[in-house]
Amino acid sequence: MTMTKQEAEIRVHKLSELLNHLNHQYYVENISEVSDFEYDKMLKELQDLEVMFPELASENSPTKRVGGDITKKFATIVHEYPMLSLSNTYSQEEIIEWENRIHKLVGNNIEYVCELKYDGVAIGIRYDNGTFTRAVTRGDGTKGEDVSANVKTIRTVPLQLHGNFPPTFEIRGEIIFPFEAFNKLNKQREDEGEELFANPRNTASGTLKQQDSSIVASRGLDCFLYGVYGVDFEEGHYEAVLDAGTWGFKIPTPQKNYITKTNSISGIMDFIHYWDEKRHDLPFAVDGVVIKVNSFAQQEELGYTAKSPRWAIAFKFETEQAITTLEEVTYQVGRTGAITPVANLTPVSLGGTIVKRASLYNEDQMNKLDLHEKDVVFVEKGGEIIPKIVGVDIKQRKPNAQRINYITSCPECGTALKRFEGEAIHYCTNDLGCPPQITGRIIHFISRKAMDVEGLGEETIEQLFREGLIHNSADLYELTFDQLVNLERMAEKSANNLLEGLEKSKQVPFERVLFALGIRYVGETVAKKVAKALKNMDAIMQASYDQLIGIDEVGEKIAIAIQQHFEQAENREIVAHLQRIGLTFEIEEKQLESNVLEGKSIVVSGVFQSFSRDELKAIIEAHGGKNVGSISAKTSFIVAGENMGPSKLQKAQDLGVQILSEEEFKQLIEGK
Repeated sequence: MTMTKQEAEIRVHKLSELLNHLNHQYYVENISEVSDFEYDKMLKELQDLEVMFPELASENSPTKRVGGDITKKFATIVHEYPMLSLSNTYSQEEIIEWENRIHKLVGNNIEYVCELKYDGVAIGIRYDNGTFTRAVTRGDGTKGEDVSANVKTIRTVPLQLHGNFPPTFEIRGEIIFPFEAFNKLNKQREDEGEELFANPRNTASGTLKQQDSSIVASRGLDCFLYGVYGVDFEEGHYEAVLDAGTWGFKIPTPQKNYITKTNSISGIMDFIHYWDEKRHDLPFAVDGVVIKVNSFAQQEELGYTAKSPRWAIAFKFETEQAITTLEEVTYQVGRTGAITPVANLTPVSLGGTIVKRASLYNEDQMNKLDLHEKDVVFVEKGGEIIPKIVGVDIKQRKPNAQRINYITSCPECGTALKRFEGEAIHYCTNDLGCPPQITGRIIHFISRKAMDVEGLGEETIEQLFREGLIHNSADLYELTFDQLVNLERMAEKSANNLLEGLEKSKQVPFERVLFALGIRYVGETVAKKVAKALKNMDAIMQASYDQLIGIDEVGEKIAIAIQQHFEQAENREIVAHLQRIGLTFEIEEKQLESNVLEGKSIVVSGVFQSFSRDELKAIIEAHGGKNVGSISAKTSFIVAGENMGPSKLQKAQDLGVQILSEEEFKQLIEGK
């Protein structure tokens, strides 16, 4: 049934309201009112309506949570209220001295608020009439960068408030990278042969600077918001935080002891001692405790120094470090051939866990440490998830200790290692004959985000490879019941489940099949972009460098990796084998909404107000047009947003290619 614009407007409003409510309940209140399937179904309906009626797509639509906006340059914004840093101390005596000074300045009737000091990225978010307006980083404290498109993808940041909120205000807090999401990202990078990120705080900061907000959306950042500015509260900071919680913000709650109010130095010390001991149980990184005078009137009376408020101070926990002995350095081989050196240590307690291993990352890091056999080393964790060696006690080094040099050949197959220009990692290039690379690729092939083969895990893959039953991913589909049921620990039911899982995986869409092939540097997002742009496997295998480089997210390194992958006869044979088996090797074409753009090759360039570049490209395809990455004489027209590249503009003018504004394009597809 065709929906009128008026009907669509009512439905869009209803879906947006419901999705905002469900999002708050799930991500802030930890209440799941509907299944993931139902939520995704409603979100998909809203996305489809916004594509059909672009003028109904709000800047703060729930669909913005999935990202897709491209930001070429972050605008610099002057803070209305300077974002000052706090005075730091590692000394409890200095906390006592600070508290005594407060008493001398404002008397004895003082309440203090104690909060966790989150190890994240400071953010200030403005709301007008309950609607998200802008998010700005701390920057230099006077001005920061507008990262609104990226912050909108963080599910715990409300786009629309509820309750009795002020008409206009700014709220500040900290964007954090929870350990679970950070470890998941590093596991993904490890699977793709990329260097691991060292700690959540730096990774959160780097993520906020991503130009593609869909990448930010995929990473699972979180946010605590707790500092309200631009509102005259009669009470104090503690009460303002609780009020903000009623408007829809994720706040540090008293129930979890993330925030507390006290009127004594002993209460402050109790909070510090509690979290110094319990911080390792938190699902995110903290590096201390913040103490503030609660009363806003007293805060105003105390005022500021040139750099920080007098009414607040931060107590920093000591960075945790341990001393232990380096037993040996071993080397892991990833599925892409990436070699990761690992320090094997005499077990030592650090940060509430027993540490036996520490990543050395690459040859440069090893050279920097100048490691020798049986060195006594300093291991640090602190905000780091992956323990790392930060130094060597040279005084304890044995006189005859031999220097540990980075290996020159693969520890698994003996192939000479290669370090590509501009990279810190060494690779084993024997990708078709090195056992860990072979099994690693097959394990990646069956993983949840790839083929998602139920009933098949890493141990079974290793077993099948050892038994000589599989040598590549395509061999999985030739397995028989008799072969499986005779394996150790494989009963009839398990064998049947495995075969059913393989059969079911034949329905997996093309973009996930492409990701499953394990092409170096082609992660989940890139696979989607390439599949969508080139439509089928044959086109990808035959694509020129220029075709590949013209696809969003595909740079020189990725384009070369795709071409090199399919230059190998063995890889082409695996693809041919999988095609014969019946896997999906082309994008399923959707029914067109109209043919108004049929036969037209269209270039999209710049930043747009009403929709992201991906949404715009989807609209072009939905109306029969073809998206192309580069301008040529065959280009029908260019849809140009803000900040269109000068070289593209010049080329369009030289070739006489028509340039349409965002509004002109809308009118075209609406038949005007």
